Amino acid sequence: MNKETIMGLLIPFMGTTLGAACVFFMKNKLSSTVERALSGFAAGVMVAASIWSLIIPAMEQCEDMGRLSFLPAFIGFWIGVLFLLVLDHIIPHLHINSDKAEGPASKLARTTMMVLAVTLHNIPEGMAVGVVYAGFLNGSASISASAALALALGIAIQNFPEGAIISMPLHAEGKSKMSSFLLGTLSGIVEPIGSLLTIFASALLVPYMPYLLSFAAGAMMYVVVEELVPEMAQGEHSHVGVILFTVGFTLMMALDVALS
Repeated sequence: MNKETIMGLLIPFMGTTLGAACVFFMKNKLSSTVERALSGFAAGVMVAASIWSLIIPAMEQCEDMGRLSFLPAFIGFWIGVLFLLVLDHIIPHLHINSDKAEGPASKLARTTMMVLAVTLHNIPEGMAVGVVYAGFLNGSASISASAALALALGIAIQNFPEGAIISMPLHAEGKSKMSSFLLGTLSGIVEPIGSLLTIFASALLVPYMPYLLSFAAGAMMYVVVEELVPEMAQGEHSHVGVILFTVGFTLMMALDVALS
């Protein structure tokens, strides 16, 4: 594994860390409008990444199947959705601005479950980056180094507001700035770990790459629809979530196409 790949795997985690560091520079908690905007932006990036960086390459790798080239992507996408659905039911977690925890009953602290909620939806992002870099390292014609970097950068960009969204509410609930920063950063550690594990297993995964790419896309889309879209539509009616969704979507689309 070369330095370029290692840096690519760490870029998304850097985005989370920088976002969590906002707790040191911003005095007040994020307003509901800003939270809706950030959720919309993250949703837009994830949808575009799912399409251009994952689903389209998955189908391109199956072109020899003719009209059935969609089938591996179709199957992998459904498995990804079901995988996150299972995790959603077995891991206790609490979404930002929610009073009712999801998953099994737990005596975990509220702040711990808030961190678990963000960690839960960082899992597919880490897998997505790992799968794409695994495809590149194993010579997949449809995945270039630039395309892998574009996905890593896109995930990092949307991780920045996520880091702020977790660290600042934790500080508002009484945690020290340093504790809030560390917990916000910790919520993103699953991404490089998941990416590395995927790459280490890449020799075994190559034959199933189309399924794995679309699996990551399905898991990411589950997070978008189950969590980010409701968050960007909370509270007083506003178009800010939709506008930032569009900004995130077009930015990620441009990154993927320009760097491919």
